[in-house]
Amino acid sequence: MNILISGASGLIGKALSNYLRFQGHWVYKLERNASGSQFTWEPEKGEITLDPSVEIDAVINLNGVNIGDKRWSKQRKHDIVNSRIQATKLLATTLARLPTPPKVLINASAIGFYGDTGYQEVDESSPAGSNFLTDIVRQWEAAAQPAVDSNIRTVFIRSGVVLAKKGGALHKMLLPFKLGLGGKVGSGQQFMSWISLDDEIRAIEFILNHNDISGPVNLTSPNPVNNAEFSQTLGKQLNRPLLLPMPESLVKIMFAEMGELLLLGSARVLPSVLLNHGFQFHHPQLPQALEDALR
Repeated sequence: MNILISGASGLIGKALSNYLRFQGHWVYKLERNASGSQFTWEPEKGEITLDPSVEIDAVINLNGVNIGDKRWSKQRKHDIVNSRIQATKLLATTLARLPTPPKVLINASAIGFYGDTGYQEVDESSPAGSNFLTDIVRQWEAAAQPAVDSNIRTVFIRSGVVLAKKGGALHKMLLPFKLGLGGKVGSGQQFMSWISLDDEIRAIEFILNHNDISGPVNLTSPNPVNNAEFSQTLGKQLNRPLLLPMPESLVKIMFAEMGELLLLGSARVLPSVLLNHGFQFHHPQLPQALEDALR
């Protein structure tokens, strides 16, 4: 397949590009403001340039500024929303207008769609929640409507916490945990829906190869854990004690709304679509997933 990836320089994009090439696919990058590239995106002008000599079979859109690397000021919240919606709408509109559109668009999304689920298990059939993260995801997925209307098979990959040593949430946890300063956050009872980087990219390829999959697909392990169990498992993997739990009051003071939603919110999300289509997880359990990520 000829596969175009937007956001190929990120954690998932890099790993996915390498994996797909290894599987024998031709991978092209949609590069931002890049002169001389075959495929370019210029958001300030609202333009995407695609090489007409390459017939693209599939497009994977992973664009969006990091949601957890800065405190949520008014401007930061605007950037979080706009970077996702602007890129998705422009890309979906451009693809819909092509004489020969790609067969599939896989668009990044997030389990934030479900809001704070507490102890309740949710899957792709569950309704949306009601907070800032929910609003982002609803607008994000709606921005791809031009592709849906043009009969391009459109899939929204609602990813959980992707476990990788060199990036993402796990990377930020490693230093304090290695120093023995890790611990549960708040009550520790809030659920974390996670997935290994290996299973994340394998699941994306699985979706590429299954023409009967469309709409939302949760990219999470079938075994979410609560924050206390996650902390204990990570401490055990690193052979470090858990000496410094973070109380809920401190989370709210340090991170405000971002901390309440990302650190204290509960997401007990199941990957029903993947399981119902026969996807086999390499790392369904957290200890093995962390061992692989940290190796």
